Amino acid sequence: MPNSVIGKSHPRVDAQGKVTGETLYSGDLTRQRMLHMKILMAERPHARVKKINLSKALASEGVVAIFTAKDVPNNEYGLQIPDQPVFCGPDANKPYTDIVRFVGDQIAAVVANTEHQAHEAMKLIEVDYEDLPLLTDPITAMRADAVLLHPDRGDSNICVHYKIRKGDVEDAFAKADVIVEAEYHTPVQEHAYLQPEAGLAYIDENGLIAVESAGQWTHADRKSIAHALDLPEESVRVIYPAIGGAFGGREDLSVQIPLALAAWKLQRPVKIVWSRRESMIGHGKRHEVFIKAKWGATKDGKLIAVENELIGDGGAYMYTSNKVLGNAAITSSGPYFIPNIKTDVYGVYTNNIPGAAFRGFGAPQALFMAEMQMNKLAEKLGIDPVEFRLKNALRDGDTMGVGTPAPGPVTIVQCIEAARDRFSWKKKTKKKEEKRKKKEAIVRGRGFAAGFKNVGFSFGYQENCWAKVEIYGNGKIEKVILHHAGAEVGQGTHTVMVQMAAHTLNVPTDIIDLKVSDSATQGNPGSASASRLTFMAGNSIKGAAELALEKWNNEERPAIAEFKYLAPRTTPMDKETGFSTPNFQYAWVAQACEVEVDTETGHVKVTRILSADDVGKAINPDLIVGQIEGAIVQAHGYAVLEDFKTKDGKVLTDQFSNYLLPTILDIPEKVESVLVEIPDPNGPWGARGVGELPYLPVAPVIAAAIHDATGVWIDEFPFTPERVLRALGKIE
Repeated sequence: MPNSVIGKSHPRVDAQGKVTGETLYSGDLTRQRMLHMKILMAERPHARVKKINLSKALASEGVVAIFTAKDVPNNEYGLQIPDQPVFCGPDANKPYTDIVRFVGDQIAAVVANTEHQAHEAMKLIEVDYEDLPLLTDPITAMRADAVLLHPDRGDSNICVHYKIRKGDVEDAFAKADVIVEAEYHTPVQEHAYLQPEAGLAYIDENGLIAVESAGQWTHADRKSIAHALDLPEESVRVIYPAIGGAFGGREDLSVQIPLALAAWKLQRPVKIVWSRRESMIGHGKRHEVFIKAKWGATKDGKLIAVENELIGDGGAYMYTSNKVLGNAAITSSGPYFIPNIKTDVYGVYTNNIPGAAFRGFGAPQALFMAEMQMNKLAEKLGIDPVEFRLKNALRDGDTMGVGTPAPGPVTIVQCIEAARDRFSWKKKTKKKEEKRKKKEAIVRGRGFAAGFKNVGFSFGYQENCWAKVEIYGNGKIEKVILHHAGAEVGQGTHTVMVQMAAHTLNVPTDIIDLKVSDSATQGNPGSASASRLTFMAGNSIKGAAELALEKWNNEERPAIAEFKYLAPRTTPMDKETGFSTPNFQYAWVAQACEVEVDTETGHVKVTRILSADDVGKAINPDLIVGQIEGAIVQAHGYAVLEDFKTKDGKVLTDQFSNYLLPTILDIPEKVESVLVEIPDPNGPWGARGVGELPYLPVAPVIAAAIHDATGVWIDEFPFTPERVLRALGKIE
């Protein structure tokens, strides 16, 4: 029945096309008279491009054109600030754009009749570089005497600094009975989406420059492309075909501007498909973060003081470092009430691959530290880690680190209790030391961790989302056209959109025709990121559908309505104290897990992991379970296997053959999802965001279980066999 669509596991609307191969991804697109592009990357982390010799390449077979910095009307772009050149080279119209700042900076785009011809010509381009001092360590880059990577943007390589000041930290530490101090390190992670960057650009039937590629924010892409080409936004059209995964990695542009430039200049379709290596060195990664933490508690188990310092490697350009590290600042004290907090979070320019948006958006790094501190404090106090969390968990009305209460309902207690009960967690009676006297090669342990994450973009930004609904029929509703530009990146968004429209209109899902992801025909949906799309799209679709239905009931045929949803307002963080209401809502999670550690080989095997997530209301339970399982598998790879290596700014793990991703043989044996449903008063039908939530506690919950099994704390990951054996003292 139509009125029972919400809360049901409706089949995915895109399933048939994807399983049959009919669905077209960016790399599948073709057009008549299509040309092919290859992009020359710098392969140097820091250098000045003195001269580019194109003569041999231009004379190569099949070459139609080669574009460099001088061909770009505005040689700059960036999602947050325009600090990155489209092409690095001389004779550009922007200062300092002759400097390459990481190995993936783009030098030139070769357009030829075939991809092979473009590739062969690219190899003939001669670039005269002047190498510049290298900065790959963010701590060194922070020094006052460090070479400036962006001299036009201030007198320091520190691009972001967030402060949180709450209470009197020094006085609180003086009163603390137990203090834990530690240093942590969280690594870079590759997005590893199924399809590397690809796209097709052409002039459409209305004379617009159309760019079809994978992205996460149609209208932001359009704005950046138009700015670089110095054209009105309305002259550029961004279309998303099927997207082979994103995880935040497609928020920032890669091939879109060169494609648009070439199609505009040549008036012919132009296509590009990156190789996996080009993708590995060319797009941003999860921020590497170096952390110092000092936490204090009373002997009865109350947290009273926290002092944190987080230094995030922003890499060569801003990308979303300001947002990612702002979120890290907020989550760095965990989902707990702490009366006294001093936190400093820095983002620093270096000559590494830029730190970019990635599932969790700074929270996995911050919460690794916070949950490690919680488990260490619990052990030192002799309190069960679950009870310790319940004693300190945020409740409705409690102030967060930023000095204001979290929007209610705050449900971390319910998540902790749900994970505890479903996992059958209970305090062990035997001391671990006694258990380990058996000296078995395989030792087992359990761990517990929790977390929280903002829903939506915030920090004072007015979150908004657009939708349009058209109703057609004679006497009864026979057809509905739903317009929404929100990206489907594999999370099932389009299915949920159809469900929400069907429910609001009380019609079957099969009469809804969904039109998506075209900036020429649809308003701004915002980004498919920050766990926001179901929340924001749902509210906009609900609003548009209700308005259209009202017109229909008033005999207006067809009944057409648009609606722009505005989320509750937020405020930016105070520069000196962090005081703010930075987010309009949060989501909450708790996890427990079991591991086996082979003390002879160092291998860590996760045998069971349970995640209790407050989803508000499960619009489509099966899709949510899929999100939880996918997030845990991806986070498990981050925690245990994926070891992204660089040397002097150059990527050593530039293929999946040397960057180890989890396979079916590596992932946790048993993943359990517990859907906690406590409705959000502002969410559509009570829904919250869930896409990032299950990712957050995975690394610290595994670390806690490893400690339970072995007696050692490992304060950095991935928990590779080498790192485990070193912690056990078996290798140097």
